[in-house]
Amino acid sequence: MTLTLPENWNLLLEKEIKKEYFKELTTFLNEEYKAQIIFPEKKNLFTAFEATPFDKVQVVILGQDPYHGENQAHGLSFSVLPGEKIPPSLKNMYKELESDLDIPIPNTGYLLPWAEQGIFLLNTVLTVRKGCAHSHKGKGWEIFTDAVIECLNQRKDPIIFVLWGKPASQKKKMIDTSRHFIIEAPHPSPLSSYRGFFGSKPYSTINQLLKSQNKAPIDWNLGESLF
Repeated sequence: MTLTLPENWNLLLEKEIKKEYFKELTTFLNEEYKAQIIFPEKKNLFTAFEATPFDKVQVVILGQDPYHGENQAHGLSFSVLPGEKIPPSLKNMYKELESDLDIPIPNTGYLLPWAEQGIFLLNTVLTVRKGCAHSHKGKGWEIFTDAVIECLNQRKDPIIFVLWGKPASQKKKMIDTSRHFIIEAPHPSPLSSYRGFFGSKPYSTINQLLKSQNKAPIDWNLGESLF
């Protein structure tokens, strides 16, 4: 398996994917995909990059590693495939969405419509073994996704970086806040959502920032309500 990014991203990250650590990561993943059940499927590894080209990125929502349950992860942070049960963190994101913008809680966890509007749903680690959270931590993905953030940081057109939780907030030092925006809050997981995620109003804040740049706001509505 060769790891191939969509062309627009590939041009920007060409030097990065030729580095030794990335070659080692590729070798590791080839072995893992042969010997283990790995999520997401190979074909979905770079869904975030395919759905949101570099020049279309308006917002970055940074996750950690993919969901490790069957049929969940498909390459977008926090998102699950259509028809799958909505995970707890995403449920809390939807509760805040309803509270913030009065948008009914959707019955799907599939966030592709957000990605297609310029929301780059990036995990810091892009793969995981079935049933083993953080199993691909420290294998090279973090170096690569830091390079992705650095790349976005170099862009002149402002980007809104949404950093939920401690691992995401550690990326703050990589972002030039004279050019870009940062929205910070505790992680939406059930363990931390009541420590300040609820009531943080990220969705309306994002839309206000976009409007202030004469850009179209995000349509956060994903369709039919759960209720």
